[in-house]
Amino acid sequence: MLGAGLALACAGGGDAPTKASEPSRASDADSGLALDDGCNGHPLLCDRRVQDVTFPGTHNSMSNADAGWLAPNQQHGLSQQLEDGIRGLMLDTYLWEGDLFLCHASCSLGAQPLSEGLAEIADFLDAHPREVVQIIFEDAISLEDTRAAIDAADLGRRLYVWSESSEATLRALIEAETTLIVGLESGAADGQGLHGAWDLWTDTPYSFADASEFSCAPNRGDDTNALFLVNHWIGNPLPNAPVSREVNAEAVLLERARACADERGRPVNFLGVDFYNEGDLFSVVRQLNGLPEPG
Repeated sequence: MLGAGLALACAGGGDAPTKASEPSRASDADSGLALDDGCNGHPLLCDRRVQDVTFPGTHNSMSNADAGWLAPNQQHGLSQQLEDGIRGLMLDTYLWEGDLFLCHASCSLGAQPLSEGLAEIADFLDAHPREVVQIIFEDAISLEDTRAAIDAADLGRRLYVWSESSEATLRALIEAETTLIVGLESGAADGQGLHGAWDLWTDTPYSFADASEFSCAPNRGDDTNALFLVNHWIGNPLPNAPVSREVNAEAVLLERARACADERGRPVNFLGVDFYNEGDLFSVVRQLNGLPEPG
């Protein structure tokens, strides 16, 4: 089990992101990336504030069929999700049999060591320095163990510290190498990049038996919070790909996302779905971001 006494690493943040002193790393030029090669996949997103960008996301991101989880929410694991374009992750953390795991409800249904899951995220961010990722943890472990696990994966230096007045753009986070935004549903926070989730995000309800029940009503977090999460999945009674294909179809998903943006008076920043590979999530997010169709 990770100890609670491990030292906390400093993280950058605020309107002008900064980070702790560390060994120099390869520049964008060294890695073959030009400064204006794009941000989260497109140059038009670079100078938008984070709260003006929609991120495609997954619900119970660790729970996946490829790894043999029972009643999975996704087809593929974390690395494949990120490579496919997912930029928002919902992860559940547990202490099980003396160690830290990513699980959902019961670790007997499926489990991945937390260290392994975080290493996948770190590897992706190292390989793709112009991508910004949001993570919301449903954390059933201590703040100290969460922080220690993040630092052990060398993700602490990537944490963006959000201030109440933050106007930071994707470009600003990328240039400061603080490309990871993290919230904890427990409400725990450390002032160094681990935020209380419902101090930073607000969301919609998340328990729906069928699409007719979808709602944009305020749920958790104050409506003045910086970021807006739309929960868009059906559990009837378990997640499944055919139902996800129906509700992730553009006619349903785009209509609901736009309705929620209108009703709540703000852009959708994290659009979370089950079985992201079914339906039209990426096309919907492109349209919400006002980006042209790929050539």
